[in-house]
Amino acid sequence: MKKLLLILNPASGTKKASKRLSEIISVFNRADFATQVFVTEKSGDATRAVITHGKDAELIVCCGGDGTLNETVTGLLTAGLETPIGYIPSGSTNDFANSLKLPTDVVRAARQIVSGSPTAYDVGTFGERFFTYVASFGAFTKTSYETPQNIKNTFGHMAYILEGIQELSGIRREHIKIEADSECFEDNYLFGAICNSRSIGGILTLSPDLVDMSDGKFEILLVRAPREVSELSECILALKHQTYNCGMITFRSASSLTVSASADMTWSLDGERADGAEKIHIKNLPRKITLIH
Repeated sequence: MKKLLLILNPASGTKKASKRLSEIISVFNRADFATQVFVTEKSGDATRAVITHGKDAELIVCCGGDGTLNETVTGLLTAGLETPIGYIPSGSTNDFANSLKLPTDVVRAARQIVSGSPTAYDVGTFGERFFTYVASFGAFTKTSYETPQNIKNTFGHMAYILEGIQELSGIRREHIKIEADSECFEDNYLFGAICNSRSIGGILTLSPDLVDMSDGKFEILLVRAPREVSELSECILALKHQTYNCGMITFRSASSLTVSASADMTWSLDGERADGAEKIHIKNLPRKITLIH
């Protein structure tokens, strides 16, 4: 039988994956996989599991939210493995999974993995760290990693919106300089995202026509601080209709960036907190992971 490493985050989402674990394993067993299950308990466990046990597996399946997927990919790249991975999304928002239209039912997702085909996707580096779909700062960024897990479990996607609304009153403007390929942008910004996804934090969405997750480039979305009230209304409409053609919004694609900002500005990488620095280098690693779906 082929060897499969299944990494399960039992606390993600409404714990639906834990409740149906036997069904998920049965799907893999019937596809001739001998399944080794590793249950995470704390941050970093998924990365350590891949580094320790991944070299013996022919397929690595991550079952959890975007943060668990991030740790799985980090372990894979840190260990220098090219093992294909499967993703069973069971978190509260699942931005990466939504971009790929992966099944929300965990057993259906398992079935899709064993019957699916491999596709290569880009990954990003943020200094010494990896991210699978987004590095963001500013408004709503803290929402992804500061919303308590029990609130996420109860309200799901709505929890991000509710917490994000509360955060609006405390938004601080960040003066940032971004050198992206051959262009340079410098201004006071409310929000910024360097992403490889059609969904950001469960709050903002990008048109599928603008996002290719395997083209070696990030999409960059910057929202400048408004200089008058009318600008803010125009910006909200532009984001709602995915037009990105107002004066407050900068939208570009680039393969590498250098971001200069205050060292105490925190970031979110795939929904997890990341410390900032005065200068951060962000790079796209084209088609670095292979996902079965």
